[in-house]
Amino acid sequence: MPAISNLASLADELLAFLLAASRAGCSAGGTVLCAGCRAELRPAPRTVRTPRGLEVRAALDFTGVAARCIRRLKGEGETLLAAPLGAALAGVLAPLVADAHHVVPVPTSGSAFRRRGYRVPELLLRRAGAAPAPLLRSVARRADQRGLDARARAANVRRSMTARRRGDGAPVLVVDDVVTTGATLDEAARALTEAGYRVVGAVALAATPRHGRLIGDSSPTRRK
Repeated sequence: MPAISNLASLADELLAFLLAASRAGCSAGGTVLCAGCRAELRPAPRTVRTPRGLEVRAALDFTGVAARCIRRLKGEGETLLAAPLGAALAGVLAPLVADAHHVVPVPTSGSAFRRRGYRVPELLLRRAGAAPAPLLRSVARRADQRGLDARARAANVRRSMTARRRGDGAPVLVVDDVVTTGATLDEAARALTEAGYRVVGAVALAATPRHGRLIGDSSPTRRK
C-alpha cells in the first residue's frame, strides 16, 4: 500500500537522522543521548534560596551534560530532550506538588515563543507528568539576562509579570527551567502573591554554580 510505504520511508529517514545526529550530552555520533549521558541526568537535588528568601528545589546542576542538553532544548529546538529532562524535573517536583493547587510555570516572552514555537517551562512540566497552570503573563519587555549580575537581573525583571486572575489564597508552586540568581522566580512570586495566591515553594530543573556563589547553597554534598 502506498500510504504504508510512505510511512515506512518517513520512519527510516527519521531513524537515520537520529542515528546521524551528535549526542546532546557528549557530542559523539549516535543516538541523541547515550547511556552515560542519561545517567548524568539523574536528579541530584539541591536547595537554594532567591534574594527574597524563596526556597528553590533544583533537580540538577547547570553544568556538563545537563547544561548542554538544556541549551540544545532552549536554543536548538531539540525537543526530544524534553523527555529525559522532564523526568529529572519530576524527581524534585513530585514531593512538592501535592501541597499546591496549581503548578505555575514562569512565563516565556513573546519573542522567545515565536523563535522556538514552544514554552520551555511548560514543555518540561508536561514531560514531568504535571499540568502547567499558565497563571502568569509577561507585561514588560526584558533584556537578555545573560551577563547581568544579581542586582541588574532583579532590576531587569522588576514588575515584568502579572497574574491573569485572582488567587483567593490558593497555594501555588512556581517552576522555571534554570535558576541563576533567583530574580525571575522572585518576580513570579511577587506577581502571584499580589494577586492573592500563596506561594508554597519553587522548583527548577537546574541551578547554576553562579547561584551558589552569589546567594548561598543550602544543599547537602552534591554528586560528583
